[in-house]
Formats: sequence, structure tokens, C-alpha cells
Amino acid sequence: MYDYHTHSTYSDGDYLRSMFAAAEAAGLDGVGVADHCMVLSTEWARRTRREYGFNFDATYERRREAIDSLRDRFDLEIFDAAEVDYEPGHEEEIRSFLADADFDYAVGSVHALDGANVHAVDHFAALPESRRRELVARYFEKLVSLVESELFEIAAHPDLVERNSALRGYATREQYERVADAFADSRTVPEVNAGRVRRDYGRFHPTPEFFEVLGTRGVSFALGSDAHDADSVGPLADELRAFADENGLDPARPDR
Repeated sequence: MYDYHTHSTYSDGDYLRSMFAAAEAAGLDGVGVADHCMVLSTEWARRTRREYGFNFDATYERRREAIDSLRDRFDLEIFDAAEVDYEPGHEEEIRSFLADADFDYAVGSVHALDGANVHAVDHFAALPESRRRELVARYFEKLVSLVESELFEIAAHPDLVERNSALRGYATREQYERVADAFADSRTVPEVNAGRVRRDYGRFHPTPEFFEVLGTRGVSFALGSDAHDADSVGPLADELRAFADENGLDPARPDR
């Protein structure tokens, strides 16, 4: 049982030592620390780095040293990874950074729409419904581009728009099928993400319909809790185990 998507204080999570101790206590065989990393030159990315202090592109070597110093203290395989924001047209920026950083694997995410974080309910709720539908369609276009870029081993929370009540429910089966076809032809695998299972959203990514469509294409999945605090690691590991067992999943392992 591996959890490939957790966060530490090197972005917006908990202390490395605490996350590793929680993963070990949860009976995980391995855990990946995939801190938020922005190397894009877009205005949204620059603003987010400035306002949220996401500077992992400048601190990943220090975190790598910390991981190396902690490995022997836990009966756990620990992966040095990053969750990297993706934007079409910026592939060379990302590719260059990942080649230099040489992580164990990279997780790709689409977090921005209309110059705002996908989580920003107030921003999207103020828009006409027709515009919100357009933006959801744009989200899936970006996701297809992310998968086709072959930059990442894992695509995080592949229907992140479902977390936002102003964007939820607008995705179509046709959009799911386009993304599923892209995954079927790519080395990148989608993630079963439990990051909102124990919050008001209460469901996994991808949604049941999207999960079913991906399954028809024979797509493999990685597992990720998206845990940001140590107290969440164990409960979310249990949720992921149950989901994998119920659905007969043999989770993928990123291949270096």
C-alpha cells in the first residue's frame, strides 16, 4: 500500500517527521511527499507564489536532504516527489525544471481557471452559468493537454472542478471520454485522490461515472491521500484501502 500524494511544510502541509510517523503507523509500505511546486511564468502562478509562499522550486534540495536524513528512522519507503502546476504552452519551463530536479516522480495538476484557483467558490459563483460550463470544458482541455505532454507520472485529482460547488455537475461524459482516451495512450496515470473524503465534499476523485469511463479504457490508477496534516494520513489510508479492495484495483507504481 503506497500513498503517492502527501504534503509537508515545504508547501502547505505538516512536518516531514510527523507525516512519516503517521504513514508508518497507518501500515503504509511507502509514502511520497509531493509538495506544491510552481515554475510557471504566468501572472496567476507568480501571484500565488508570492501570496502563499509556495517556493518549493527554490527549496526542493533542502527538503531532499531532510528526507535523506530521516529515511533510516522509519520502516517505510519514502519518495521524493513534487506536485507541479501545469498550464498549456509552458511545457518547456516544466520539462527543464523536472530534468534538473530529478524527482523520484512528478505529479501534475491543473489548479487555475480564469486567472483564479479552482477552489475559489466566490470567484466562479459570480459568473453566469454559461461561463462556468465553458470553464469546466476548459479544465478538461487542460487536463488532456497535461496527459498528452508526458511530463508527469501521475495526474492529480483529475476532476478537481468537482470540489467547487459553483463548478460541480457541469462535466459531461464526452469530456470524461476524451480524457480517458488520452490516459489510455499515455504513460501518465490518473490518481484516486482521497483529499476531500472526510470533508463536506465526501467523495473520491474521480467521480463514479468518470472512474467507470476510465475503467473501460483499461487505465491504471495511483493512490493518493492528498493529506496535508499527519492526523489525516491514517484515516485516508483506510479509505484508499477500502476503495481499492471494493473496486478490485491493483494500483500502479510510478516507473522511474
